[in-house]
Amino acid sequence: MKKGGVGGANTKTGLYFEGKVDFLTFIKNQKDYSTKGNEIFYNGKKVGLTFKKYGLYKFLEKNGVDYTKIISKRILPDDAIFIVARNTLFIIEVKFQEVAGSTDEKLQTCDFKIKQYRKLLSQININVEYIYILNDWFKKPEYKDVLDYIISVNGCSYYFNYLPLKKIGLPVPKNF
Repeated sequence: MKKGGVGGANTKTGLYFEGKVDFLTFIKNQKDYSTKGNEIFYNGKKVGLTFKKYGLYKFLEKNGVDYTKIISKRILPDDAIFIVARNTLFIIEVKFQEVAGSTDEKLQTCDFKIKQYRKLLSQININVEYIYILNDWFKKPEYKDVLDYIISVNGCSYYFNYLPLKKIGLPVPKNF
């Protein structure tokens, strides 16, 4: 539970998640950030795009990608953030749990899902990374194996309650 699971350690350089709130709601309320539709601006310069669920497929279609010819079934991200400067799409899955349940198994699917997203985005030469934002429930010892598994998958990581802006390539506002 070392690499990739350090979220929450420094809330001055990222976004602290309380419950299941989308990325756009957070970022548009941050100093020096603004949004217009699904576009993200920092000091007036476009730095990214964000998509929820089916919005990613509208983006793919707009860029000439027909998902039905690449994968057999759509997978829907909680949030997907395209960072222009890094040419990378970050799939953000927020998992908050208070009792044992099906989320346990969902954490074991990052390898399959990142491969599916990579197949889709390779059509337009965009890189993909997959990040889980987890609450403290997943700090329990019984999650050690699945957390180790997540970080063993190339391009997959997790953070507790927190998404560091630097990790995804967004500027950190001064005096944040």
